[in-house]
Amino acid sequence: MKNRLLVISGLIGFLLSVVSIPVCRAGVVIEELHRDMEGRMGRIIRFYSGDQFRTDHPEGGVSTIIDFKGDRMVMIDHPSRSYVEIKFSRWEKEVAERLKKSMPEIKTTERRITVRGTGAKALINGFQTEKVEIWADGELIEENWMTRDVDFREVEKVMERVAKGFSKDFKVEMKEGREIYEKLKSYGIPILIKDYTLTYGLGPINVMEVRKVEKKELSGEVFLPPAGYQRIIPESPKK
Repeated sequence: MKNRLLVISGLIGFLLSVVSIPVCRAGVVIEELHRDMEGRMGRIIRFYSGDQFRTDHPEGGVSTIIDFKGDRMVMIDHPSRSYVEIKFSRWEKEVAERLKKSMPEIKTTERRITVRGTGAKALINGFQTEKVEIWADGELIEENWMTRDVDFREVEKVMERVAKGFSKDFKVEMKEGREIYEKLKSYGIPILIKDYTLTYGLGPINVMEVRKVEKKELSGEVFLPPAGYQRIIPESPKK
């Protein structure tokens, strides 16, 4: 009897230890600096794993989680310890409708896009990079320092999914960005992006810089609201 109890307690302990082990999936964590609408550079941390994607804005205290397979989007406000969860497909639809209403008179004209590798090399944040220029109708608009040091297939899967959704509603507007993306792919991924269009000819300014890339196992908790946070139910928009 005593031996049987020992065996049963041992099995229970084993099962509890298995259940308590967090499920982890291969993923990528990227730390970047981005220039916001006010011209300030802020830190952003992105997490990619399969069909899931998370963006953290540490200075603003907000996080966004997107689960494409589960059709789920979570917006977290850390200072108030609260979050909103909605269907991602609903969010895509609402954003597309708002964008259409905000720019009904704007007619996008197609520009001839040229992507040129310059052969210039530089070591940026530990990455071997090559300078690649983007020209639109003969005007230099962007300078990308690209690297092949990192396998970015996890990131590409997520970006492809995001682009697919908006390209349905903004085929013309998305065409140029898509063309640039496809032409840049052969050079790798950007570590530093300089924009020439924001300063009216006064020289380029940095708009994005990758500081660190780490391939690591990501637990399922990364793509869930923190325990103890309150869920806020958004009101339905009035018709």
